[in-house]
Amino acid sequence: MKYILTLLFVSLSFTVVAQEKSNFWDHVRYGGGFTAAFGNQTTIGISPSAVYQFDNGFSLGAGFTYLYTEISDFSTNVYGGSVISLYQIPKIGIQLSGEYEYSFANQTDSLGSQNINFPALYIGAAYNQGPFAFGFRYDVLYNDNRSVYASAFSPIVRFFF
Repeated sequence: MKYILTLLFVSLSFTVVAQEKSNFWDHVRYGGGFTAAFGNQTTIGISPSAVYQFDNGFSLGAGFTYLYTEISDFSTNVYGGSVISLYQIPKIGIQLSGEYEYSFANQTDSLGSQNINFPALYIGAAYNQGPFAFGFRYDVLYNDNRSVYASAFSPIVRFFF
């Protein structure tokens, strides 16, 4: 918790400095990601976020995640919040990312339900074209026994306007 508070304090400090030079809202970008899969498994997810884009290629912001998955009589609801940092490498279209996310999950099946909470620290790289980015990220804190996700690797499908 103290790490999240420290990150928020640092981001607010950057915000105050940035507001002195220009209009804060001119540098805020909104977007996120969406996922959907239907068939033997139903998955629906949404991840809205907002970032402040600094003039040097860095962006810092926050996001929210909600994911619903259902397989036969087994369902999972995952929700959480995150702190997002992005760096756009000039002239080559590569976006590097770091994201700390803390999630809460409720898993339900025919035997009952179980609540789980778990952190994730994603390090990623994506090809960025205009407002869209596609790539992969890796959760360095991934723990098979604590996460509801099948792997530490996950795709990046992100957009900001």
